Amino acid sequence: MRRRLLIVLLLFSATAVTAFALPLLESTAAERTQRFTISRTADVDRFAALATGDREALTAEITAYTALYDEPVLVIDVQRQVVARSGDVSPDDPALAAAVDAALRNQPAAAVPTVRPWTSGPVVFARPVGTGTSVAGVVVLRASTGRAASDVTVGWVWVLAGALAAALGCVLLALVVSRWLLRPLAELEGGVRAVAAGQQRAHVPGSSGPKELRALSESFNRMSDAVSEAADQQRRLIADTSHQLRNPLAALRLRMDVLSAQVGPDGTYRAAVAEVERLESLLDGLLALATAESTATEAAAGGREPALADLGAVVSDRADFWSAEAEVPSGLAILVRCPESDVAQVLDVLLDNATKYGGGGRVTTGADRSGGTAWLEVVDHGPGLSQEDLAHATTRFWRGDTTPRGTGLGLAIADRVATARGGALELSAVTPHGLRARLTLPLEPPL
Repeated sequence: MRRRLLIVLLLFSATAVTAFALPLLESTAAERTQRFTISRTADVDRFAALATGDREALTAEITAYTALYDEPVLVIDVQRQVVARSGDVSPDDPALAAAVDAALRNQPAAAVPTVRPWTSGPVVFARPVGTGTSVAGVVVLRASTGRAASDVTVGWVWVLAGALAAALGCVLLALVVSRWLLRPLAELEGGVRAVAAGQQRAHVPGSSGPKELRALSESFNRMSDAVSEAADQQRRLIADTSHQLRNPLAALRLRMDVLSAQVGPDGTYRAAVAEVERLESLLDGLLALATAESTATEAAAGGREPALADLGAVVSDRADFWSAEAEVPSGLAILVRCPESDVAQVLDVLLDNATKYGGGGRVTTGADRSGGTAWLEVVDHGPGLSQEDLAHATTRFWRGDTTPRGTGLGLAIADRVATARGGALELSAVTPHGLRARLTLPLEPPL
């Protein structure tokens, strides 16, 4: 963004300086050309006035002029005969013919072209001798443009030096403006990186830049505090809930066990025990889900970088526990950015569902090194889920027609754990029947 802003500012500055410098260069050349023309025209007019009088005075005047300015002067009559001459000039010079013909016809002289630093040729000035239609001769002056071109060069150097100074000033101004505008954004980026690195309540200064960016910095600081506070409250809620609910349930379970000796295997008693077990399972599921959501919140707030887990080792261990078939690639370990406990928790949920509803599942693993992800799949051959049920399967407390048992939290927990670790849980149908659950997790970044 800094580069684009500087390019825009510098292009605008270059355009403005160029628009200022070019007319000034042209004006400098035109002004010096005008002075050159006026000066030489006045000299020719003076020689034409002298040509109507004493010829010796005319000769002395043009000789002195040529000695001073090194510019030849020629005075001829209407028959093109030399009346007076100084310097190396001849009436037969082709370069003088057009100017002489125009002066003899008493026509206005052609405009003098603008003198520029690279102008080198002479300019011919011709003035008829006499007045009105009575032309007695012509005065021709071959003026050098060297001095005028040198003066124009000096003027252009000053103009270009001023333009360069203005351009440098514009560059400095562009750097200052871009720094003033983008420094708050750099501070915000640093704040975001600090949060991502795990720093709690990371703040940015927010004391420089435009008013809108200062307000944005203040909003970022408030957001950082709010997210950190929400994560802290969520962790405290989980701890309080675990303490406050588990103790009464444990006491209730003990009383039910004591009561069993007095009531016998009564149906009502068995139903009560089943409800207690269901409450315990539901509490475990709710706490697991709350823990997963707290982990997601902590990750969004910049939690610590998760530990690495060997996906193959976890799959082998949990497959043995569930007596499930597993296919783990040999050779290089598949390290994922997720704690082993989280991978095992998700895999337990998937294998539990496969055992309950699909008669057991088969686990396969793999990795996409180019995409930076690894995956594991649990496939069963149970009744599966319809397309409509697949869309709701990871919703908390949802249970389909083919899955009446359970709390409806297992897949919701697995999905939340996967999302919290930067992965995803995808469910799809298997032909002719069954369910495929695919867990995708980010690989360890290469060194």
